[in-house]
Amino acid sequence: LLAMLVYIWIRFEWQFGLGAIISTFHDVILMVGFYVVAGIEFNLTSIAAILTIVGYSINDTVVVYDRVRENLRRYKRMPIAELLDLSMNQTLARTVLTGVTTLFALAALSIWGGEVIQSFTVAMIFGILAGTYSSIFVAGPLLILFKLRPGALSQEEAAVAKEPPAQQAL
Repeated sequence: LLAMLVYIWIRFEWQFGLGAIISTFHDVILMVGFYVVAGIEFNLTSIAAILTIVGYSINDTVVVYDRVRENLRRYKRMPIAELLDLSMNQTLARTVLTGVTTLFALAALSIWGGEVIQSFTVAMIFGILAGTYSSIFVAGPLLILFKLRPGALSQEEAAVAKEPPAQQAL
């Protein structure tokens, strides 16, 4: 988990890394709160569910942030709020469809999977909902809070963006 977060911190600008860490922490807090409120026993299966949701949520957040980064390169003069709105709209269908597809599989496991896997799947269902929510409504607005600017690409990324597409592929 820590290695994944350090990678995001290095690969993206600091605003993206911090936003991903906070939105992931948000998901973990919601999951632990769900266990407390629902009265589900906290055991190794619970830890597996939380770690699975962390990975799932980070993946969703990286997809959204990658689109924001692409749009920062493409629309250099667009105000950041509009750029984030555009990026969210471009990734919204993918994020929602991925979440709904996963929820269908988890619902089937919850209904027909038996008592052994019941607590895992119920926690996963809540976690997928929380992770999808945080990818859409928490991760993006954090970039505004952290004052991401349209010209905020690092010098290395700006140099790559200026290269012709054939050179970027090499």
